[in-house]
Amino acid sequence: MVEKVTKDNALWKAELPPERFAILREAATEPPWSGELLGEKRDGVYSCAGCGQTLFTSDTKFESGSGWPSFFDAIEPGAVILHEDRSLGMLRTEVVCGACNGHLGHLFDDAVGTPTGQRYCMNSLAMEFDEKDN
Repeated sequence: MVEKVTKDNALWKAELPPERFAILREAATEPPWSGELLGEKRDGVYSCAGCGQTLFTSDTKFESGSGWPSFFDAIEPGAVILHEDRSLGMLRTEVVCGACNGHLGHLFDDAVGTPTGQRYCMNSLAMEFDEKDN
């Protein structure tokens, strides 16, 4: 079960570096091909950089060619929440953290060759990676 995290924007702003605040709390997007997690290939878990909620595992990460880390499924039901996003004059599906509502990226139904056909296109700065212990 996902435990909810609630803080006001002033507290988020005090706790997060400006670039993470812009993405997680203001729905900004990092430039393509710039994120440090894009090329991450080790086994492990991806968590929300705002609250630590686990989001994805390396088993669901794949190279989509989009310029952002991509996953075909969340780690568990409720880990992420989907919202309709009509910004930029188009209909998209926004993905937010199920615990803190932090903006993570968008979901697209264009992942050919994955078990779900979905591509969770995430911002590296919205997540942290923890390598799996061997």
